[in-house]
Amino acid sequence: MKLIVVESPTKAKTLSRFLGEDYQIEASMGHIKDLPKSKLGVDLEKNFLPDYQVIEGKKKVVAALKKAANGVSGVILATDPDREGEAIARHVQEVLGANNQFSNSNFQRIVFHEITKTAVLGALAHPGKVDLKLVDAQTARRVLDRLVGYKLSPILWKKVRRGLSAGRVQSVAVRLIVEREKEIEAFSAIEYWEIKAHLRATKGEVWFDLVKVNGKKLEVGNKEQADKIVEDLEKAKYRLIEVAEKEVKRYPAPPLITSTLQRSAGNRFGWSAKKTMREAQRLYEEGLITYHRTDSVNLSVVAVEKVRKMIEERYGGEYLPEKAVFYKAKSKMVQGAHEAIRPTGLSTKHEARSTKLGKGAVLLYRLIWDRFVASQMKPAIVKRTIATGEAKTDSLYLFKAKGERLVFDGWSKINEKINLLTVQELPQLTEGEALQLIKLQPEQKFTQPPARFTEASLIKELEQKGIGRPSTYAPIISTILMRQYVEKEERSLKPTVIGLTVTEFLLKHFAGVMDYEFTAKMENNLDRVAEGKVVWVKVVEEFYRPFSERLTKTEENAKRVKIAVEKTGEACPECKQGLPAGRQGEVVVRTGRFGKFLSCSRFPECKYTANFKEVVSGVVCDKCGGQVVVKKTKKGKKFYGCANYPKCDWASWSKPKPNKS
Repeated sequence: MKLIVVESPTKAKTLSRFLGEDYQIEASMGHIKDLPKSKLGVDLEKNFLPDYQVIEGKKKVVAALKKAANGVSGVILATDPDREGEAIARHVQEVLGANNQFSNSNFQRIVFHEITKTAVLGALAHPGKVDLKLVDAQTARRVLDRLVGYKLSPILWKKVRRGLSAGRVQSVAVRLIVEREKEIEAFSAIEYWEIKAHLRATKGEVWFDLVKVNGKKLEVGNKEQADKIVEDLEKAKYRLIEVAEKEVKRYPAPPLITSTLQRSAGNRFGWSAKKTMREAQRLYEEGLITYHRTDSVNLSVVAVEKVRKMIEERYGGEYLPEKAVFYKAKSKMVQGAHEAIRPTGLSTKHEARSTKLGKGAVLLYRLIWDRFVASQMKPAIVKRTIATGEAKTDSLYLFKAKGERLVFDGWSKINEKINLLTVQELPQLTEGEALQLIKLQPEQKFTQPPARFTEASLIKELEQKGIGRPSTYAPIISTILMRQYVEKEERSLKPTVIGLTVTEFLLKHFAGVMDYEFTAKMENNLDRVAEGKVVWVKVVEEFYRPFSERLTKTEENAKRVKIAVEKTGEACPECKQGLPAGRQGEVVVRTGRFGKFLSCSRFPECKYTANFKEVVSGVVCDKCGGQVVVKKTKKGKKFYGCANYPKCDWASWSKPKPNKS
């Protein structure tokens, strides 16, 4: 008998469905070793040697693995097919080999990207060894993150406030959000006007947009200019001068990878990256999808052959391209051995299994299924019509109207909710025909500031800048929210006062660590370690030498900075009792480890504190008429509740709309 070690009980249970009694399957429950929390855990004098120790709370798991290993002929390490999984495999090998029960020859490493009978039996037929290059890459990442976190955080305690922390990648992500917020604050809206003409043709009515005046692009900056044009157009004669039709193809998107999965689930379902990965983990461990931490759009030839057969049978041959479609990754740093995220089966029976996992798993499974199947179908064909009209007075005005009609639904056939048309179809129009003016509609508009990042758009930005990798996007966002450097307003990410203060401090004193290109280069170096092109110690050494010098200089020379407070305009109630008006403090809003609270501006001389209530203006509780306030769960998730709690238990996850007066 052989022992197979995986990460989770669910994965173990799925494997047991199709492996016989020749195998005993046990779970490591994730990582069993890590750097100690109480100290740096990296020997700076011995080539950054990490002091990996059995995690507190995992000693029973290790004991159980050792017990299970007694009497078996060998150990098969079947952890996930990435750097994290490789590191877990290596640590399991170390703890089971520590008592000389097994030599290295007794350990085998198998890798599979889907938990299916075919994939697992194929992996068992071709076992290998733990890939030490991948282990080194994970070690380098862990050591770098520990050096930044444990060396930089004490500087923040001394120079900003106790309890703060910094991260090698997380701090850079916060910088993105801070800089976007500053762009929004610096933005000045510019007024402009659009003018539409509702015109009647022989066989229907059409709304046209005014695009040119006397051959120049329309630029109207105020009401006076708009009114003058409208007044002139009311006297004009209108004519249709051109009708141009063109068929355009709308191609399906490539199959999903980690980043696009998180973005799609965020945009479609409003999910956080963390929730998306949690649901994807369940689908993967149940054997329903391929491995969900991947940046590769590759697909196996067998999977493509199966989906092409299914498309022809279910939708018809007209939806099947002549040749199989294979996609190429945009990035050069893609892990080529991985596949895109796809369902492991295509039958309705396979899909029905996802319903046992709950509504969230069903939604995500369907998203993955649709995207995979669509990627192998023919493009949709849309007929696009652009009608050009003119109006003549002493000036010449040019109008445009656009229309679309679906000629062939192609890949959109898989889901009736997909709408490929961006505008409505135009009525039949004839070049040269006269147009009758029904109405002119001037509309005032203003340029808009850049939008705040959502989780989905932040992941896209991180990916485009080469910051982070598939396994890190969700933890990055969870961490910066948990540390209160960033907060959510509806679905947007907004920097807190703490986030702004820490980012400005780090940019001033650790510009290199906060640099986007430097962070991306470091990720590329970690990829090179995984490929065996560079030794991990060299990567860490090149980073740490200048970083250590900056630590020393900052500790010696940097001035202490204060986190800004928000003034309320109210006198401190405790100061009012014992001090004259001129010496009384003001109630201010401060941000602490557990969120916002009220305090006296004279702190530490005055110790007054009170709970902070963020009142939602223009809204009252539907149940009792009390104020509606913003609250947070123990995990930091924002919700809305009644200020009269516990007398009134009204609460809502979504922001209530203002009450009608």
